[in-house]
Amino acid sequence: MAKVEVTLPIDWEPRPHQADLWDALVGGVKRADVVAHRRWGKDEVALHWAAWAAQDRVGGYWHLLPEANQGRRAIWDAVNPHTGRRRIEEAFPSIMQPRFKDSDMMVELGNGSTWQVAGSDNYDRLVGASVAGVVLSEWALAKPDAWSHLRPMLLENDGWALFLWTPRGRNHATRAFEARRQRANWFCQKSPATETGVFTPGQLAIEKAELVAELGSEEEGHARFASEYLVDFDAAAPGAYYASALGEAERAGRIGRVPVDPSLRVDTAWDLGIDDYTAIWFFQQAGREVRVVDYFETNGQGLDQIVRQAIAARPYTWGSHHLPHDVMVRELATGRSRYETLGSLGLSRIVVGAAADPEERVNAARLMIPMCWFDAERCAQGLERLRAYRKRWSRATMTYGGPLHDHASHGADAFGEFALNRLGAGRGAGGEGEPRATRRAHGGGLSWMG
Repeated sequence: MAKVEVTLPIDWEPRPHQADLWDALVGGVKRADVVAHRRWGKDEVALHWAAWAAQDRVGGYWHLLPEANQGRRAIWDAVNPHTGRRRIEEAFPSIMQPRFKDSDMMVELGNGSTWQVAGSDNYDRLVGASVAGVVLSEWALAKPDAWSHLRPMLLENDGWALFLWTPRGRNHATRAFEARRQRANWFCQKSPATETGVFTPGQLAIEKAELVAELGSEEEGHARFASEYLVDFDAAAPGAYYASALGEAERAGRIGRVPVDPSLRVDTAWDLGIDDYTAIWFFQQAGREVRVVDYFETNGQGLDQIVRQAIAARPYTWGSHHLPHDVMVRELATGRSRYETLGSLGLSRIVVGAAADPEERVNAARLMIPMCWFDAERCAQGLERLRAYRKRWSRATMTYGGPLHDHASHGADAFGEFALNRLGAGRGAGGEGEPRATRRAHGGGLSWMG
């Protein structure tokens, strides 16, 4: 790409490994996606580009972190260790006549442009505003729905968008990057630490050894290093439950094409959301072999729509439908349980699992994954959820706790539900007095079956 000479309002120039991105932006690229290692200077480039763009075209510009408080720490209050000055004061010098509004994390410039730090988690509050440029920083940790809400505004205003991130396993950021790099209108860059010269080989070796020591696990230390420094999409996310086991499944050739055998019944396992995601896995069992043949996920739909799309639309011979224990809870508005509603919609052979600690589901899933063969295409989103499912990090204790409830947990819970109850370990609504019993629905009627 040809170099484009510009006059900046600041005393700054990109480092060699940042030059391609900078030249693309100055050259007129409106969409850029950069996945790079830690300390690459992603936010630094974005900050100075936004300042240049705000001087060149009057408009509104946003720098979005997954949460607003992250933006205050990483951008608004950040100090350049080499100069001792706040980074935003370097990016917006006095010649631009900036007014820094601390409460709103906003800079108003003399030419009428504004630049603001905000959280992409509150994208609903941003919809409707006029914006000329958006930076989505730490994109792998942000809500993927944010972009679908922001893109119409940029399209209308002929604005630009810059995605910056470091991998967190295979999630929405990875999927989008791999699609975007095939499109001519996107600038995409994948930049591991072995190619930028930011760190020496000796420094990287020390960092890798220290991560192993600090995390207390060679496997997790290597995974963290591969993700943070080598920009490895397939490295396990920090605290991930299943990423390593799925990596082994992929290396063993157990993630690929898995045809649905018409001679075998298809069992399902559900995690039902009310105002949240509903996830359904589809399994066939052949001896000890568990074939994971399909996955369905939706958000904000009623049970009738879910049954129509996930069950009625698939030409499978159905076995049992495994649902969690809370399917028996009666709704105040109707007095009916979702168990009864599903039965009235024609779903038969409903198996209600026992209430279980999340760690029981995790352990059962870990034991089942080595028996599983996954269809890579039909289960792509489900595999993404399993890879991303991880432990909750406590800033207070600096330790991992139980499972993190996020977009990945619903698919992971449904998978664990099947692993825990597939051999008849579920219990019906009768409680502790009825071990290894399952409650089933046959059409609209109800009956107990052991």
